Amino acid sequence: MELYNSLIRDTLAALGPPAPRAWDYRESDCRRDLGSSELVLQKDAAYELGSSGHGSLNCVLFTSSPEFCDRDRVELRGPDLGEIRADTDFARIAILRVGVLDDDSERVYRILKDIEFAKYHVNPEGYMVRISPESCREQVRVSRKALRGGISLHAVGCSYIREYRKDPNVLNARVLFLTGPGYDYPGLLEIAKKASAVTGTLTTILEGLPTDCSVCSLKGICDEVDGMKELHFGVGAKGADRRAP
Repeated sequence: MELYNSLIRDTLAALGPPAPRAWDYRESDCRRDLGSSELVLQKDAAYELGSSGHGSLNCVLFTSSPEFCDRDRVELRGPDLGEIRADTDFARIAILRVGVLDDDSERVYRILKDIEFAKYHVNPEGYMVRISPESCREQVRVSRKALRGGISLHAVGCSYIREYRKDPNVLNARVLFLTGPGYDYPGLLEIAKKASAVTGTLTTILEGLPTDCSVCSLKGICDEVDGMKELHFGVGAKGADRRAP
């Protein structure tokens, strides 16, 4: 699963220095999970992360290389929840190392989407998440009560890792948080949209894509993502072999 590696490199390059605060995953550090999304009313909220007018994104990037994800780990760039005083920019990026996925593209697509959907099963107490799949934005409302109880992005990140690791295809999970200004949120959002597009192409590659790149709707993705053209034409060639008399 190397299709996303160039996007991972671009993401990490965009983050740049300084080095993040980081914690290795321990299940005991997970935030208490409520089992369903908690409604945090505006009057009970301390602030919102990624709210309207602020940078916001969520992104899942897959790899089979330990170069990018060699252990379960939470990273934070910017202030933690207890240090934030007002609405601010926010990003959550997951880099997931998966095992070898050598089934047909449609099955790989289903596996990756199942892994992505794990984010909808994470419901930390006092931490209400609203996700827009179409825009790749993520908005979080943090309750005052949760802040008084010591909620942290370290604990929330561990909750995400616990959920991702329930899938046997996920070998390691690296969850990165960005808070506050100073990062290229628009640029990172474009990377998130490209990653979503890469995943989406896997379910259409077997549907008989044109072999003339100039008329193919996926040309932009193939041009920018290493391995997409090889996958496209490799599958196309196999399909042609199957259809041959």
